[in-house]
Amino acid sequence: MVNKIKELIEARDYKNLKLEIAELNEVDIAEIIEDLSDEQEQIKIFRLLPKDIAADVFVELPIDLQQDLIMLLSNKEAGLIIDNLEADDAVDLVEEMPANVVTKILANTTAETRKDINYLLKYPVNSAGSIMNNDFLDLKANITIEQAINKVRKEGMDKETIDVCFILDKSRKLLGTIELKDLLFNKSDTIIEDIMDDKVISSYTYEDQEEVASKFTKYNLTVMPVVDSENRLVGVITVDDVVDIINEETTEDIEKMAAISPSDKPYLRTSVLETYKQRILWLLFLMISATFTGKIIENYEAALASYVILTSFIPMIMNTGGNAGGQSSVTVIRGLSLNEIEYKDSLKVLLKEILVSILAGITLAAINFVKMLVIDKVTITIAAVVSLTLVITVIIAKMVGCMLPIAAKRIGFDPAVMASPFITTIVDAISLVAYFTIATIMLGL
Repeated sequence: MVNKIKELIEARDYKNLKLEIAELNEVDIAEIIEDLSDEQEQIKIFRLLPKDIAADVFVELPIDLQQDLIMLLSNKEAGLIIDNLEADDAVDLVEEMPANVVTKILANTTAETRKDINYLLKYPVNSAGSIMNNDFLDLKANITIEQAINKVRKEGMDKETIDVCFILDKSRKLLGTIELKDLLFNKSDTIIEDIMDDKVISSYTYEDQEEVASKFTKYNLTVMPVVDSENRLVGVITVDDVVDIINEETTEDIEKMAAISPSDKPYLRTSVLETYKQRILWLLFLMISATFTGKIIENYEAALASYVILTSFIPMIMNTGGNAGGQSSVTVIRGLSLNEIEYKDSLKVLLKEILVSILAGITLAAINFVKMLVIDKVTITIAAVVSLTLVITVIIAKMVGCMLPIAAKRIGFDPAVMASPFITTIVDAISLVAYFTIATIMLGL
């Protein structure tokens, strides 16, 4: 498709090019623009789009490409694009852009758009207020269904969503909601108040976006009202915004679990220096932390000198401990992020992981004991030392792996930070101490 588009551009066949693009979805158009390496080709495609479709395509583009297009567009063109964006998308754009680009954006939008942008910008980043859209359809509780449908027909075309309408009193306090299907399948003289749903699930303007996403998932919502401290409706959040939040938060958690500082940019659009900066601090921290394992080994040099064979099993013990701890931490972190696990469940989680670790540890130790006798040809005592260490290591690793994320969330840290790399470092040190302690006792060192 990209090659065909390029051919049409080179042939200056803009009529067929426009027809070709008109058949595509906005997301596909954005991908084509992104795949075109020449910025002049990108701007030509973009200028062929109707202004309402151009706004939808613009939202799907990476932030750096959005910035390039804004600077290439005329002031009038840039203003039209921003005016056709939803308020929350316009705010996202303004928050990401450099000052000179923001100046151009705000200078060429309508007063109404600037008002909406400035209103949403007052809320903290990643709060419900910062991602909401204030373009919703509201109704009064005392009107009839016929009056409500007339209002939907008159105003609904320009609203973010009309699947759900919001019922407000004179002070704009949220009283309830009504779905479009209820307006269609009830008698026209029915009063809205009589059939509205007054059990409304809403978010507070300063609520974290991750909590908002959890509510959408928990209550299977497609749209959620956002209210202020006095329960006045100030905006709505739709499911498409929540999908973006979930992707963003999941990516951030994965990066933290891999000991990488989170980034808002796609991998291929992140420079070598930026990628280096994201990773080096954690690598330094983990490297310095790992020196403790070296010190432990130094303290048991005499034991290792007497039984050199013990050295060959250190990597296996440490890796098993790290893997066991990683399993528990990932499971618990995911449970915490989905609100399936809370601090009050700590004891249940700990007991469960201890039971699992005992079963897993005994299984691994038994198989390893046989393997060491048959394949490694070691003595029964050496095999017993290593196998017993495996049991203790797995138990400790799973305890550490499940409790650290819960403790981190309890004191206000992101549980994802307490993931595999961090836990592995702790478990390595503990497993070595256990290994050499058991060896010292059982071998009389």
